[in-house]
Amino acid sequence: MVEKIEKVEAENKEVAKKAPAKKTATKKTTTKSEVKVETVKKPRTTKSATLADAGLTAVKATVEKKSVEKKEKPVRDAQGRVYATGKRKTSIARVWIKAGKGKITVNGKDYEEYFRRPILQMVINQPFGITKREGAYDVVASIIGGGLSGQAGALKHGISKALALSEPELRSVIKQAGFLTRDSRVVERKHYGHKKARRSFQFSKR
Repeated sequence: MVEKIEKVEAENKEVAKKAPAKKTATKKTTTKSEVKVETVKKPRTTKSATLADAGLTAVKATVEKKSVEKKEKPVRDAQGRVYATGKRKTSIARVWIKAGKGKITVNGKDYEEYFRRPILQMVINQPFGITKREGAYDVVASIIGGGLSGQAGALKHGISKALALSEPELRSVIKQAGFLTRDSRVVERKHYGHKKARRSFQFSKR
């Protein structure tokens, strides 16, 4: 009997030693999990994040208002014309467009008489073709500087800008085609020691 009592007491002591160790381990795990949860939740509920979101929404609203205001106001003079300036190489075109039957006048002449080459005529009509406005506008233009190719490009640029001002909803179509961008390519200047920009003088050995 004495031996049985001693065994029971020894088992009770071992159980007593093991039990607190388990409790401390559970406490440590719970504290770690709590710390992790807090670190994850804090950035989501900060005031700075909400203020930043509010600022972004305010900026978007102002940008949308400005774009709507610009689109709603086509620019026309007292005679119902829209004016724009086009440039290409060394040519400058002053362009007026007005609702009409599709007549294009360049420096007091019909454009087919002024630009005899069919390619140049096609270039001038490209803005009307891409917006499906053939024969909807009369164009009066005065062009100075450059040759026929540069003048045709300047007229095309001016017509594109005038169409975008006349009908703001067409601006995205014209811009995607690249007609609103001024072609910045110009003839390179002559350099010292060369006959032209890159052409060297003929070399003679004797």
